[in-house]
Amino acid sequence: MSSERIVVDPVTRIEGHLRIEAETDAEGRIQSAYSSGTMVRGLEIIMQGRDPRDAWAFTQRICGVCTLVHGMASIRSIENALDYPIPPNAQLIRNLMSGAQYVLDHVMHFYHLHALDWVDVVSALDADPKATSELAQSISKYRNSSPGYFADVQKKVKNLVESGQLGIFANAYWGHPEYKLPAEANLMAVAHYLDALAWQRDVSKLHAVFGGKNPHPNFVVGGAPSPFSGGPGGSGQTTFNDTGLSIARDAILQMQEFIDQVYVPDTLAIASFYKDWFERGEGVGNFLTCGDFPASGYGDVSDYLIPPGVILDRDLSTIHPLDLNDPEQVQEYIAHSWYDYEDGKDAGLHPYDGETKLNYTGPKPPYSHLDVENDYSWLKAPRWRGRAMEVGPLARVLMLYASGHEPTRELATMALTQLDLPVEAMFSTMGRTAARTLESKIIADNMMVWYDNLVANMKAGDQKVFNDELWNPRSWPKHAKGVGYMEAPRGALLHYAVIDDQTLTNYQAVVPTTWNAGPRDPEGQPGPYEAALMDNHQLAVEGQPLEILRTIHSFDPCLACAVHMVGPDGKPGVTVKVS
Repeated sequence: MSSERIVVDPVTRIEGHLRIEAETDAEGRIQSAYSSGTMVRGLEIIMQGRDPRDAWAFTQRICGVCTLVHGMASIRSIENALDYPIPPNAQLIRNLMSGAQYVLDHVMHFYHLHALDWVDVVSALDADPKATSELAQSISKYRNSSPGYFADVQKKVKNLVESGQLGIFANAYWGHPEYKLPAEANLMAVAHYLDALAWQRDVSKLHAVFGGKNPHPNFVVGGAPSPFSGGPGGSGQTTFNDTGLSIARDAILQMQEFIDQVYVPDTLAIASFYKDWFERGEGVGNFLTCGDFPASGYGDVSDYLIPPGVILDRDLSTIHPLDLNDPEQVQEYIAHSWYDYEDGKDAGLHPYDGETKLNYTGPKPPYSHLDVENDYSWLKAPRWRGRAMEVGPLARVLMLYASGHEPTRELATMALTQLDLPVEAMFSTMGRTAARTLESKIIADNMMVWYDNLVANMKAGDQKVFNDELWNPRSWPKHAKGVGYMEAPRGALLHYAVIDDQTLTNYQAVVPTTWNAGPRDPEGQPGPYEAALMDNHQLAVEGQPLEILRTIHSFDPCLACAVHMVGPDGKPGVTVKVS
């Protein structure tokens, strides 16, 4: 294999536009890597001058895959700025909606965005449906596991292949030597890929119950958007009623069943054939969580299910405290980004003081390579005390493990024991994928607790879901600022709002994919994507960079959250005025 720069653009099976450039040696080993967001985000500019109570409706449209998370972070930023408490029922409803988003997002990622990096769909044609049934029944009690069921799936795949129109299975490297699953495991995974499509449709109803619709359910600053209309004397005129609660309960049970009987067994089965991927793709070795799923309230971090904090240099014995308001802790850099700061390219700005001044200096499209010595991405480079941080499922599972969360320790020990691996194996591409599965179970199991508490409150007569005390802007201070944070499925999501005279004067979103996919900073430190690709990656087939896709997909990129589009002349393509 010749030494060259490999370009993957666009990286597919993600949300948004991501370009990866990797320089390899003569044996195909990656020596350096560069991550570029190729669209510009103008959200911060769009938010200036708006009513803070409307911010969630705009920011939530940043992405359709990450539906609801930006709305949640946005309303929390305004509530934090105004010191605006919400009722306990509203917090339970928000936990349920966020939990459902986790499970929906993680299952979709594993089966529809990431599984095809490990599963050779065409190989499933060679499988014996009876042997596939025996394999499936040996790892779980999932109801869809008969020989006839797998034979039907195999027939569907055969028809696609013979038609020459692979549809959803097109544009992959089928037959690549790095695929290691036996044909029967491939057929089982493809079947569950199809099952997950139908499953998503049913469990997404929980968002509609509490938020009116999905995607992009409704929110409101001060609580939950829909009053309870069930119970004795209830009108039943909102979706949040007795029938809706029953639908939500069924959705949670379906989530738990699919995770326990399909998702967890499939992850362990696939991982057992790819144990070498527990030895590559670590990244920066530093992990950050902002914390989420409050039991008492947003302001009391002591009872969050996921605690906030920072882990440095893989050291699980020490959790460093995190203060998102501290300008010395969180800063964004643009040394290699297509932006300008008033104080220069090497300055770092806390998001309250963040600037969004676009300045594209890259090559004119179409181009062969980026100028990586200068600016090469529309993403900024967030840092904690000057250090690159990985955020996301791996960071959260490690934080739970380090904090002594017993269910996490039990799950991690079970998985690692079954795979005969040490805990250090989690610092890897496959560890990142496994962590996403484990936290899905943790979240789904807690969802039934939150649901039971909500129902108990309703039955006891506490049906308040909204606090209207600060809804009138005349009661607001002349100047206020706040940070709204949440652990989105892809990682720590921060929305910073500055309010002057009842109007937003600055708004900055620091999103998970910016943390993970950002470019090098003024010190030359790579971001997590870049560092992970430089950790023990060798391309087996020239022109088929499956190895790059495996590690990048393990982060579950969402470039739509990190970047947004304007026209080639730098001007917006459309203006919408809202009265």
